[in-house]
Amino acid sequence: MEITVRTRQLFDLTHTAAGEYLARFEYPWEALAGLAEFIAELGKGLGDDYIRRSEGVYVHKTAKIAPTAYLGAPCIIGADTEVRHCAFIRGAALVGEGCVVGNSTELKNCILFDGVQVPHYNYVGDSILGYKAHLGAGAVTSNIKADRTPVFIGCGEERIPTGRTKVGAMLGDFVEVGCNSVLNPGTVVGRRSSVYPLSSLRGAYPADHIIKDGGTVIPRR
Repeated sequence: MEITVRTRQLFDLTHTAAGEYLARFEYPWEALAGLAEFIAELGKGLGDDYIRRSEGVYVHKTAKIAPTAYLGAPCIIGADTEVRHCAFIRGAALVGEGCVVGNSTELKNCILFDGVQVPHYNYVGDSILGYKAHLGAGAVTSNIKADRTPVFIGCGEERIPTGRTKVGAMLGDFVEVGCNSVLNPGTVVGRRSSVYPLSSLRGAYPADHIIKDGGTVIPRR
């Protein structure tokens, strides 16, 4: 059972405006440190299809933003994306095309690839969600350990240091996460894998598997 945690193993980089940026890094969590600066600079070069709503906040003309949503800088909202009522985008958020950011969902220091859905009561912090990844209602990324020590990525017998005290989840393309699941700091899920509802995950998981609470991992059929 191969577990893959490298950037190009998890993501098709053609499905995000951060493709060239992410390609610089062997591991995706390495991109978190400079993400705010990257988004701020990217926003300055966007074309006429984007509206600057406030300093550092850029929204595509086709995006739908609810009047009660909060957009903090820097942030970019892509084409045909819907940001629903009471969404709280704190800043350093790059939201791709065709995404859904739902009611009472909070984003902070994260990349949502095109087609990502975080539609109901989700928290996404210090995380990267790949193409068409989906969080069920109430699923959250936990991005800091209780003891505030640096986060390691558990990959089989290996523990990969991130050098950061805040790392949420890295979800590969097409990952499905069930309702009310908790992705503990440093969780990595490979492409096309599915997570059962009410699961608590930690460490790295392979592509094309079903992940159940309690650590059971079985191949998709």
